Amino acid sequence: ELVSKMMGKALSDISAMKKHEPLKSGDSIPVLEAKALSSTAGVKPFDFTIHKGEVNGFAGLLGSGRSESVRAIFAADKVTGGEVKMMGKRVKIKTPLHAMKQGIGYLPEDRKNDGIIDELSVRDNIILALQVMKGFFRPLSRKQAEEFANQYIQLLEIKTPSLDTPIKSLSGGNQQKVILARWLRTHPMYLILDEPTRGIDVGTKVEIQKLVLKLAADGMSLTFISSEIDEMLRVCSRLIVMKDREIVGELSGVNLTEQNVMRMIAQGAE
Repeated sequence: ELVSKMMGKALSDISAMKKHEPLKSGDSIPVLEAKALSSTAGVKPFDFTIHKGEVNGFAGLLGSGRSESVRAIFAADKVTGGEVKMMGKRVKIKTPLHAMKQGIGYLPEDRKNDGIIDELSVRDNIILALQVMKGFFRPLSRKQAEEFANQYIQLLEIKTPSLDTPIKSLSGGNQQKVILARWLRTHPMYLILDEPTRGIDVGTKVEIQKLVLKLAADGMSLTFISSEIDEMLRVCSRLIVMKDREIVGELSGVNLTEQNVMRMIAQGAE
């Protein structure tokens, strides 16, 4: 009963945080705008826009194309068509490094295979994206690496015996926090989170949801993907619904309900 009350309070806190409204489309240039984007993963050409301070999400069943869509935005799969603009200017994003240098971060769906580098320490996992952007011929000093890692261990309350602890020995929730720290250290304008709370404990799940809304309130744009529709409804102000690897509709405002999401997934494009 005590746990239920604590969870109820945590979810109420998240609902209160979600009152923050992002800039509407007429008020600003989109942080990112994609037109007719497609990739080798088979996602059908799609348009996508996100504004400053917005949290949106891709909803759909497994295999619907939700992960393939964000992988195309980050160029994790080879892009085969379309264009991308950042702050109104057309940019070249053909590789993940291009995306990173444009201010895009991506926490992948498969934490174990695509996220953590399990033979590396917590410190080296945290600084990895920053080091990739700088180039390995310009390595961070050990002092810099330790300062950066300690900063985000404290910020995200990562539980680890030391900076040198192999990341594979941490709990799933703390591993996920390390990957979040990796991307937050690059100060992205736009952060993609694909299944960020899968396979982690309930307490850490709520922490991540709160962090997402705090980042949005501070001006970051985020895409949040989850197999749990109710979780996306808690943090997203707009959902893009997918079926058979294409976008079949969008929901926001009073129309953003679990019933409407499920109906749109079932019916597809009309």
